[in-house]
Amino acid sequence: MKEISIESKLYVFDNLEALPDQAYNLMLKAVEARKKAYAPYSQFHVGTALLLDNGEIVLGNNQENASYPSGLCAERTAIYYAGAQFPEAKILQMAISASSIKKETKEPIPPCGACRQTIAEYEIKQKKPIEIYFMGHSGKVVKSNSLENLLPLMFNKEVL
Repeated sequence: MKEISIESKLYVFDNLEALPDQAYNLMLKAVEARKKAYAPYSQFHVGTALLLDNGEIVLGNNQENASYPSGLCAERTAIYYAGAQFPEAKILQMAISASSIKKETKEPIPPCGACRQTIAEYEIKQKKPIEIYFMGHSGKVVKSNSLENLLPLMFNKEVL
């Protein structure tokens, strides 16, 4: 048996105001998108903003459905829209803001597993890492230079 070690490097900012200007402005757009989420069941609102290499900013928020598997997370809503509208554009940055109506969310909230896999697919497709910033309603913001930090053992087309 051989032991392996996997290391992820993340950066933590004390608050939204500590972000670089471009990431700050993108996160503000994610916060606005979050406020428009449709989450009557979980009351957990998520907003995402993507900065594309063509200068476009694409927004997404979670859209729930009484049949839970039929809903869609904010990250995938934004990514799929970007893929449909700007198929040749690369995603440079992603900002995610999540907030619960039921309790205060001060800790940074990363993408769920399904969203991580979707982000991985686009990062592999574009052959360029995506900077990911994520936060709760308020408080610290975490930055990852690539999805690979959040999903180090990625499932991809190479195994198919």
